[in-house]
Amino acid sequence: MMEPKMIFKRYELKYLIDDDQTDAVYNALEEHMNLDSYGHSSIRNIYLDTDNFLLASRSIEKPLYKEKLRFRSYGTAAKDGKIFVELKKKYDGVVYKRRLSMPLDKAMEWFTTDTNDYPKTQIGEEIDFLRTRYQGIRPAMYLTYEREAYYSKDGGDLRITIDNNIQARMKDIDLTSEPGGHQVLPEGYLLMEIKTMYGYPKWLTKVLGDNRMYKSSFSKYGNAYKEMILKSEPEDFKRIPLGHSTINENNYQNVWAGGAVCRPALHI
Repeated sequence: MMEPKMIFKRYELKYLIDDDQTDAVYNALEEHMNLDSYGHSSIRNIYLDTDNFLLASRSIEKPLYKEKLRFRSYGTAAKDGKIFVELKKKYDGVVYKRRLSMPLDKAMEWFTTDTNDYPKTQIGEEIDFLRTRYQGIRPAMYLTYEREAYYSKDGGDLRITIDNNIQARMKDIDLTSEPGGHQVLPEGYLLMEIKTMYGYPKWLTKVLGDNRMYKSSFSKYGNAYKEMILKSEPEDFKRIPLGHSTINENNYQNVWAGGAVCRPALHI
């Protein structure tokens, strides 16, 4: 397998698709795209945030610039296994992602203690700058999903991913643990992401138009924050039958895997 890419710059456009639209997409993918080296993968993420969820709240305001920080593993991680620490920024519609690989236990130590033991690289310094700028940033949410990833047969930069079974929780925040928690998507819907720095090919434009697929502002972490903390229905769900069903009325307390960070439930 090729060495994983560490720096990305591209547009990432998202679409909520129902069963009929999904069938149309898969038919087109079979003709024009191939599964990438990851193929089907189970993605685990820990999103890091402040006690008042400053990064999540800024994200859903749709600002010109926003940023997120997360730990990511493909499949269940081992305590000392390698994971990605990813800094994701979006400015004027363009997504910039920079990441590094390091052992999970060292990454958790970086963000839950006063250690100065982190990768002293340009990307490492950028991530640590964000850590110091957002005082108290800690593991805030465990978010998992199943993904199929495709790349273009013609050698272009087009990449399409399809995510399902998106689940989020604010306890047992640990990449070594199994998925489970609040279902972020309404039943019968998947999330398709189209990633490219250039325009859509004609075949993709036709599939989107013929099947009435429209761009969405969907954010996995942002929507989970809306549904679980704000008890609010995401805008994109208001046109979907049973979209309101994703609102979770439980009061949440955040406890990261080490047990040192507790947040009182928020009532908004």
